[in-house]
Amino acid sequence: MTALPDPEAFRSFEQIGWGTAADAYAAHWGALTQQAVEPLLDAAGVTNGTRALDLATGPGWIAMAAARRGAQVTGVDLAPGMVARASQHAPEIEFRQGDAQDLPFEAESFDAVVMGFGLLHLGHPERALAEAFRVLRPGGRAAFTVWAPAEDAVAFRIVLAAVEAHGAPVALPVGPPFFRFSDHAELSRALTEAGFASPTVTRIPQTWRLPAPEALYEAMHDGTVRTAGLLRGQAPTAQDAIREAVTTGARAYATADGVALPMPAVLGSGTKP
Repeated sequence: MTALPDPEAFRSFEQIGWGTAADAYAAHWGALTQQAVEPLLDAAGVTNGTRALDLATGPGWIAMAAARRGAQVTGVDLAPGMVARASQHAPEIEFRQGDAQDLPFEAESFDAVVMGFGLLHLGHPERALAEAFRVLRPGGRAAFTVWAPAEDAVAFRIVLAAVEAHGAPVALPVGPPFFRFSDHAELSRALTEAGFASPTVTRIPQTWRLPAPEALYEAMHDGTVRTAGLLRGQAPTAQDAIREAVTTGARAYATADGVALPMPAVLGSGTKP
């Protein structure tokens, strides 16, 4: 029997997990996820003077890029560890702890709202879309990135195949399907349902360059939450087998200085009428 989603347990799981994974996420994933920052800001129309809100800000990379454009930006993240890290690296930006599903801002407070790879970490992603819509001024734009489907986001494909071949089910708090919004039609539908007009969904090509095939398992094990829980919950022998399978899979993408894994993103955006 398939377990039903438990949004509150999932929220706590993600909050605690990202609080402890903040440094590892920055170290392993930064060069990859920052490839989508400029397209995300472009899609939201962030320019000089824009009042911008960065949801699930994480280490603050999107907020910092918005500030470099001259935006008046606020970053929000559920995990205190992420807020602390972002504040340390960009003390001139306002970063605050908060839930994207229940924002502490008045309606129509911002010209633009962005969220980089955050929707898939929420128990109620529809609430976050509705809240982004609420805090936008009329005519404002919102933009969100998620990962492309596992068959295209090669690192996830390699890891999930290794777990399926060598692992066992792990009892984790159940959240929404990880790749739900990877489907262009589903992301467009969700944006429309939240109230956004003329949603646009596109793909951003990205390449994850890691120093060695072995680094892929480390990045997933140390710098994620849901996938890390799936790996850490395995028996020691299964972990060893999964690690070897992941390393072997990554070797197929070897380059002269490491590996280069295709990891495209999906970008959805819309306007508040």
